[in-house]
Amino acid sequence: MMLHSLHFAHANSFPASIYHKLHQRLATHGFEVGYLDTIGHDPAYPVSDCWPHLVDETLAYMAANYRAPVVAVGHSLGGMVLLQAAIREPQRFARLIVLDSPLLGPRTSFMIWLAKRLGFIQRITPGGTGTLRRRDNWASTGSVYDYFARKPAFARWDEDCLRDYATHGTLDNGQGGRRLKFRPQVEHAIYGTLPHNSWFLRGQLQVPCSYVVAGEGSAIRPHDLAFIRRHFTADIHTQRGSHLFPLEYPLETADLIAALAAR
Repeated sequence: MMLHSLHFAHANSFPASIYHKLHQRLATHGFEVGYLDTIGHDPAYPVSDCWPHLVDETLAYMAANYRAPVVAVGHSLGGMVLLQAAIREPQRFARLIVLDSPLLGPRTSFMIWLAKRLGFIQRITPGGTGTLRRRDNWASTGSVYDYFARKPAFARWDEDCLRDYATHGTLDNGQGGRRLKFRPQVEHAIYGTLPHNSWFLRGQLQVPCSYVVAGEGSAIRPHDLAFIRRHFTADIHTQRGSHLFPLEYPLETADLIAALAAR
């Protein structure tokens, strides 16, 4: 079976390697998946307003790892980074599939811009100030799993994905235990610099695009979806689950990605 390259970009705070079950399913559809495991952790590409350096980091990875245009799939943070990358260097992309990313219409974008200007952006983001107070050390991967399995935010996760989070989402802390691989300080900075520039990107995407919205608790609103459909000529699809549906229903999500890639 001929393999086709697929670049995957993860959501904020969730390393790409924890989407292992989704990636394995994509492999059965003939895709060879590549990814940056933790966007924003290379000091050469610091987090800044609207994430331009994260776009640079992604394009540098793509230039070094793919010879031909690829199918690019981005979840949340990853989708917004990839969309900006596809606008900047469309020749690297065969198709773009965006999974519930904060591609915001003018009304929501203005609110985000204002929140940043007035200094209360972290009060309205998913991470907020609590990100910096999050627990960051455990005795073992087993204790990481047990800790997050009790959290309501993880109750809907596929069990394999939660185990992969405990294993691949943490590193040795140097004392025989585990710590989070995706650093809370980077997560906090990414939330605080959420792009407000979607309006200025309208009409610039030359790559075929599909947008998959979460069936419950999406990151965007109906007027944002209308903006996406009109100004990025994206076909819109819905996947059951919350904003984290790729980690709740990884097999369904992978099958949908494969179907959209074949369009």
